[in-house]
Amino acid sequence: MEWTQRQPNAEDLRVGLISWAGTYLTFEACKNTVSAAAKGLGKKQTWELLVSNEHESQAVVRIRSLQGLYLLSEGNGSVGYGRLRSSHHGCFLLRFHRNGKWTLQCLITRCYLESDGEAVFCNSRVLSAYHMWTPRPALHVHVTLYNPLNRCYARADPTVGRVWVDTPIPCLEECGFLLHFQDGCYHLETSTHHFLSHLDRLLSQPSAQTTFHMQVRPGGLVALSDGEGGTLYPQGARLLLGLGSNPHRGEEWFLLQHCPVWVSLKSRARKLVSVFYDFEVYAAADRLTPMSLFQFECDKDSSTLQLRSVNGYYLVQRRHRTVMADGHPLESDTFFRMHWKCGRIMLQSCNGCFVSIMANGLLVANTTVPGPHEEFGIRLANRPFLVLRGRYGYVGTSSEHDLMQCNMDKPDCIHLLPCRQGIYHFQAQGGAFWSITSFGTFRPWGKFALNFCIELQGTNLLTVLAPNGFYLRADRSGTLLADSKDITKECIWEF
Repeated sequence: MEWTQRQPNAEDLRVGLISWAGTYLTFEACKNTVSAAAKGLGKKQTWELLVSNEHESQAVVRIRSLQGLYLLSEGNGSVGYGRLRSSHHGCFLLRFHRNGKWTLQCLITRCYLESDGEAVFCNSRVLSAYHMWTPRPALHVHVTLYNPLNRCYARADPTVGRVWVDTPIPCLEECGFLLHFQDGCYHLETSTHHFLSHLDRLLSQPSAQTTFHMQVRPGGLVALSDGEGGTLYPQGARLLLGLGSNPHRGEEWFLLQHCPVWVSLKSRARKLVSVFYDFEVYAAADRLTPMSLFQFECDKDSSTLQLRSVNGYYLVQRRHRTVMADGHPLESDTFFRMHWKCGRIMLQSCNGCFVSIMANGLLVANTTVPGPHEEFGIRLANRPFLVLRGRYGYVGTSSEHDLMQCNMDKPDCIHLLPCRQGIYHFQAQGGAFWSITSFGTFRPWGKFALNFCIELQGTNLLTVLAPNGFYLRADRSGTLLADSKDITKECIWEF
């Protein structure tokens, strides 16, 4: 089966809207209104665009908060939120401007959405700079760039300091980029912490040469430019990603998506689960190859898991309970229920039996009572680091606090040092290790490596069991804590 690009998730299509004053359009639940006073992008500043009609330079949209209520402009010029009362109620004409800005014009009153830096209103039909809004993608900062025209992903090549758009399957860590937002512009950082630049090569530090302007379209499409007429797009026979002024047929547009999770599975005999002879699955490989990698797709509400091989098919239970790699995404037998045990995973098929390993390494779902032979070691294959986002923001450090925080707008990278299956050491950006206090708080300058247990809870979702035996939790105060015996919503981290 040819590898097919997945449909964007709802999270990939959300945006924050920044006013001319640098403040975000905000859903104010307690005040029953909409404001633009917030300085950072959080859940109340995140909006979904529902497109009903789109052309090259404009679209008709409705703007919906994460609470399910719509942005509404009333006849008196006030702006609030609520439920729709008619076919045109809540509809705005969204225009895309060449400088990357958006304007939103109410279809009923023909007035533009604007802000004075705090209040939001809609009472002027004469376009001005005060009506300009900068869209900021609200998805997690660890992303992939997929070029629909070439049907390939961008891939950083640190050995030559270039980025190519030549990878049909995003299973490599080099396909992941960190998208940094700063002063209305963006920096793209590779998995080896180099930066895409205007010079068609990677630089070691962010600078004016690594600054890009972003055009955003509903549906997750983005284009990056230098602000002086140059646009990033694949060029030449090898599809080098570089600046140019003459893209053809929309080749400058990329689908921005959250970086997918790829894992490897290992038996207790230290053999990697791999696909052999196109579709057969054995725990028999000694070294990691692309056929030992599986995309981890999981429903966090039902704890059901699908594992997708690089051949495009899913692991599936077939006749005689044998596990094969020839399943299709909608087949019920491709869903496995996952059970965690100290960083190791057990897979239960839809017939209630657990996946086990035969003497010859063949995977078979034939065990009703799981034991050591049904436990698989699991390792993140395309993540040399973690960027964690919780209920209140990203995990990071602040000059105002000596403890790790969990409400940051700009994240820190947590470098992963695997020590055994499911267990990692957390290393801070300066090379020191995470240390834990007696209060369950963390500092990023420890001298000794500590063991952290990672358990995947959904697609791009995980929990972390800290060395003190408690789960990492995002506290409303902004301090990162390890004090939860049970997995609550505050213990779930997007990565």
